[in-house]
Amino acid sequence: MLIDELKRQVGYSEDYIFKDVLVDGKIVHVFFNEVLTNGTGINDFILRQLILLKKKNLKKLGEILPNTNIKIIKKEEILDYVNQGFLIIIVDNLIYASEFKAFLDRGVTTIESELSINGPKDSFCENFNTNLGLIRRRIKSCDLQAKSLLIGRSTLTKVAIMYMENIADKNLVKKISKILEQIDIDGIIDSSYLKFALEGRHSFFPTIMMSERPDKSAMALLEGKIVILVDMSPYTLILPSFFLDFFHTVDDYYQKPSNATFIRIIRVFAFIIAVFTPAIYIAVTTRNYNLVPLPLLLMLKAGRTFVPFPAYIEALFMIICFEILRESDVRMSSTSGSAVSILGGLILGDAAVAAGIVSPIMIIVIAISSIAALIFTSLELVNALRNYKIFLLILGTIFGIYGVVVGSIIMFYKIISLRLFGYHYISVDENEINDSVVKINKRIRRRNSILTKNIVRGKYK
Repeated sequence: MLIDELKRQVGYSEDYIFKDVLVDGKIVHVFFNEVLTNGTGINDFILRQLILLKKKNLKKLGEILPNTNIKIIKKEEILDYVNQGFLIIIVDNLIYASEFKAFLDRGVTTIESELSINGPKDSFCENFNTNLGLIRRRIKSCDLQAKSLLIGRSTLTKVAIMYMENIADKNLVKKISKILEQIDIDGIIDSSYLKFALEGRHSFFPTIMMSERPDKSAMALLEGKIVILVDMSPYTLILPSFFLDFFHTVDDYYQKPSNATFIRIIRVFAFIIAVFTPAIYIAVTTRNYNLVPLPLLLMLKAGRTFVPFPAYIEALFMIICFEILRESDVRMSSTSGSAVSILGGLILGDAAVAAGIVSPIMIIVIAISSIAALIFTSLELVNALRNYKIFLLILGTIFGIYGVVVGSIIMFYKIISLRLFGYHYISVDENEINDSVVKINKRIRRRNSILTKNIVRGKYK
């Protein structure tokens, strides 16, 4: 019997509920999971309605029961629907699935990782339909397509590929769909699982952007990019993402172009400071003395008079200490995290200088380098800057300023040679020049022709 087979498959799990309801002298079997479904809704809208029905109406439950999402399914699909929050009603050879999902998500909250200054404050949550609705609220067009599929043998995680039918490149959509359909894994817990599968060639620099902001995802869709939604994940994937995209924020488009240009130039300087400052400092103070004026060199040397360690050991020690502080600040609660930062940054730093373990100048160099990297919202980009900073530091220690130059060439070669779905990582279209680093406000805005043929905004083909 079907009910016995279902009981055997679910085993000893007590959250699976089987009920027999007597309807006009006929037994109807009801099957659901009590933690995934809304018990009050099942009692009020299903069980109370069933006991009032006549036997002849059991063949027309889809028309009688007050639920917008009720369908007839096959017996092989029963457990899949139950594990998605559906109520199963078995009447003879007919199997009905009625949606009664419980509200297990935290709802729409404010942005946490990508703080908004002037723009909207809502962020994605762990509910798939809510996230899809947040985007459709912004793009009220039937050209916005959402192609859904299930990934993960055990989790059966719902994934949606979103794109604008009249803007996005269809070949790009096909490539992404093919990669996702070929993923064979037991479970997808977060969107980052898909990110690793889509990135392909390994690189320190991120090629796919993760965002919890609906307005940012909507902007990307209107640019011709693809947005991937993953159920139970508050972060969407935006691809392809180019190098300059990580120097832009959504708030750049909510303020005057002159202000956005200034902030973007600051980010470029922050990128250079974060990567090159420690390596150049080590190179000029240990090997290439002739590159700095004598008074400045004497001042730098005087600061390290009583430090017992070589400069590169001192720099690596400070970098590791800063990373420990940053990681502890991220992992600790908001109340304890600030105390840890103050204790480590002020008290321990001052004590280390007083004890002669590190020099004050080295603390300044490492601090400004590490803080400059934190101006970027992408954690992967921050980690990439840290990795190349250590790489250049080692080359600067061994070969001096020549090592820094060679390391810089290697880093920029990696950036230039990086490709994703056939696009160059540093692709800058002529239409995007006015919105790269210097933001120019033009009356007619155009899209990136590398991503779409529909380059004129407001023009639909």
